[in-house]
Amino acid sequence: MSILNQNLLTLDFWQNKVTYGKQTVPIGTIGCAALNITDEQITELITLCQPLANIILMLGTGNVDVSVFPVAEKCLLQIIRFLQKTKPFSFLDLATDEKELHRFFDEEHIENIVAYIKALQEIGAAASFDDKYSHAVGVLKLIQGMSQLGNTLKIFKGGMIDFAHKLHNSKRTPDGYAAVFAEHFPKDEALSPDNSIWMQLTNTTIQYVSSVMPEKGIPQLVKRMHYVSFVGMFRSDLFEGLCVGHAPRLCPICGKWFLTTDARLTKYCGGLAPGDKLGRTCRQIGNLKGREQRELADDHPIKAIYTRRMNTITQYLHRGTLDEQTAAVMKELAKDKLELAILDVNYANGNYEKEMAQTALLNEARARMK
Repeated sequence: MSILNQNLLTLDFWQNKVTYGKQTVPIGTIGCAALNITDEQITELITLCQPLANIILMLGTGNVDVSVFPVAEKCLLQIIRFLQKTKPFSFLDLATDEKELHRFFDEEHIENIVAYIKALQEIGAAASFDDKYSHAVGVLKLIQGMSQLGNTLKIFKGGMIDFAHKLHNSKRTPDGYAAVFAEHFPKDEALSPDNSIWMQLTNTTIQYVSSVMPEKGIPQLVKRMHYVSFVGMFRSDLFEGLCVGHAPRLCPICGKWFLTTDARLTKYCGGLAPGDKLGRTCRQIGNLKGREQRELADDHPIKAIYTRRMNTITQYLHRGTLDEQTAAVMKELAKDKLELAILDVNYANGNYEKEMAQTALLNEARARMK
């Protein structure tokens, strides 16, 4: 069982690939998928996880009420069903977990958990190394890990969305991504109890194992990394991806993050475009949009607004009243708004001109760069 064997927090890295559960994908895919978990989904998950957090607090006092274990089982079942529908967790074999979860909370196993908690009070952490309590140790680790899942996803997105946006304006190479990383994150992180951020940057154990990779069909030496938090795992996958030239990018059509894997400027994802009755992908719509943009007359009102704004940005840059980074972000925002206006008549006739004003565009660029 993947979730009960703690594989939920394990990644295998090999060359430019990562394996999570039974899926082998380009490095960066796992963290990129986590960026697409919506705030609404995270809020729902926090609600599902809260009873588990309460149970951990109660067990930490040494008070054991066996009535909490059916509650824990129910919560875990709801969370598993939620994760089955949510990438990247859907890469795991969670259907098996759902079927087998009940036996982990039968009478015999609950007695083992109660005995383990009593042993902790009597002999301390040494109890966790006793084989007879291995089941109890695994279940309590699972409850504790899952109790934090919703909040750790919230922390991950809160700390990574701005960084991912900044990658848009970098050179699309490992060197370019490293430069953005150096600007965004603090230079020196001391591994001290007073500094909590290092918990997000490190906290892994590494094994080297022999594993059969799909591309080879024969055993390869794989770096297996075990994490203690989802924040650490998702960040690690994204950062490992940057090291090989893989980076997340936000698709301007569907609004979802997708992974770019080379230096080419890939602006649109390959997913289905929302609301397109012909079933075309965002990339197909984007290619069509690009052609429409090229064919748009220079004196067309939409194009004229865009051209004036680009000229103003360039003038401000030459005068020294705008720095290069801010100007680059403003130009990207302006281009995105032009493309949206071409696709969306309501936007073109509504907020387009207002959002393209110099002050509005500057404020939006500064907000994105924070």
